[in-house]
Amino acid sequence: MRTKLYFLLWICFSVLFVSCGDNDGEPDVAAVTGIELNRSELSLKEGKSETLIAVVTPDNAANKKVTWKSSNASVATVDANGKVTALKAGRTTITVITEDGGKEAVCKVTVQSSVSVKGGRTVLVYLAADNSLSTFALEDLAEMKEGMALIGDNNANLLVYIDVKGSSSPRLIELKNENGAVTETVVKTYGSRNSVGVAETQEVFADVFSNSKYQAESYGLVYWSHGDGWLPYPLSASTRWVGEDTSNGLHRMNISEFVEILATAPSFDFILFDACFMQSVEVAYELRDYTNYCIGSPTEIPGPGASYDEVVPAMFSAGNVAFNIAKAYYEPYAAKYTGKIPSNNDNWTGGVSVCALKTDQLDRLAQVTKQILPETVDRTQLRSSIFYYDKRNYVSYYDLVGMIREITDDTAYATWKQAFDDAVVSWDTTPMNYSGIAYIMFSMENTNGVSCYIPTTSDNLTDKAYRSTEWYTAAGFNELNW
Repeated sequence: MRTKLYFLLWICFSVLFVSCGDNDGEPDVAAVTGIELNRSELSLKEGKSETLIAVVTPDNAANKKVTWKSSNASVATVDANGKVTALKAGRTTITVITEDGGKEAVCKVTVQSSVSVKGGRTVLVYLAADNSLSTFALEDLAEMKEGMALIGDNNANLLVYIDVKGSSSPRLIELKNENGAVTETVVKTYGSRNSVGVAETQEVFADVFSNSKYQAESYGLVYWSHGDGWLPYPLSASTRWVGEDTSNGLHRMNISEFVEILATAPSFDFILFDACFMQSVEVAYELRDYTNYCIGSPTEIPGPGASYDEVVPAMFSAGNVAFNIAKAYYEPYAAKYTGKIPSNNDNWTGGVSVCALKTDQLDRLAQVTKQILPETVDRTQLRSSIFYYDKRNYVSYYDLVGMIREITDDTAYATWKQAFDDAVVSWDTTPMNYSGIAYIMFSMENTNGVSCYIPTTSDNLTDKAYRSTEWYTAAGFNELNW
């Protein structure tokens, strides 16, 4: 009997010992040591969704709560359950973070355009870069390839003419997205030339727009170079006009010559000027019969120009393409804006200004302007009271709205402002902009996106050139004897 009792006691102590031994092992719960996602990269079409799965380690972690975030919520969003929804073509990074320990995992997301442009769209980017901007042209070409990787539409034709300083072989290139891989095909190679010449530019236009391969329902044009608004060449050696080529001397293109070229091309859905000072009412009015939208800046643009990895998808978007392009130009610079002078071109913190105009509203704007102008205007102090975009203090492109506000009464101004607003599709500016010519940051307060010229009282060469613009007569400034 005693033996059995001892045996039972021995079993109980053994069980107790084993139980105590288990308590000295791994606990039932633990701290988070890491997190992983089921995808490190994800490609989605616009409008599509996919849910990412997060795995927290160890399995017995006490707190498996996580938060999700998107680095660019305009491209794709992510909800509390890891569901990623693609909004527009572009790239973003989805990050999941553990509440316990702050452990992170990321998934790089690429959103491709899913909207097929009806009838297709052909866009020519004309890089007249045989000048001080050559390095920027090569960088922009690389960005265009990145942008084309986001275009999933076979009806998208992107042609790039590039002429850079030091190269004897300007060329026309076709960029195409072939099943996710961007191919670069040389369509034609040209000899050494003046790329801002009328005949030379018309040749390139014909090689694109007269080629049956690139026939489309919609066309777009990007004109990339130095620029100086409506000013004709030659007027003064200190300005840049429209386009610049430094091969075999100095060459520039006048707006009148640009119009001559456009007259031989198809009607454009948009023209984007990636050049300084091009969003002036005088320029837009001259181009009104050749493009539906005119996009540009009333002041200097950043040295690197447009972020084409963002702008290219916008150029092939459906809906209001001009609005989309203007936003795609503006937003990358706005995201980096600090209000400080840029330390370098790769980190441009000095902001940007971009405006898009609907050209079929410009005739009405001219008519209303002519109707509301007073009989006389004293120009003696007018220039000093209106904001000017040109910090070179040479031409002084003035704010069109500010000028009309100054010379009209409240009733006339309200009528005119409505006509102006009808013409403006988009206007965005950072609080300040940087002038690479004057080396200063300057405020953009109370600006409205479109410049105009105000003649001097000395009747100089610029005043006389201004009187040759169509806007001068159509808007009634000739009746003021400006």
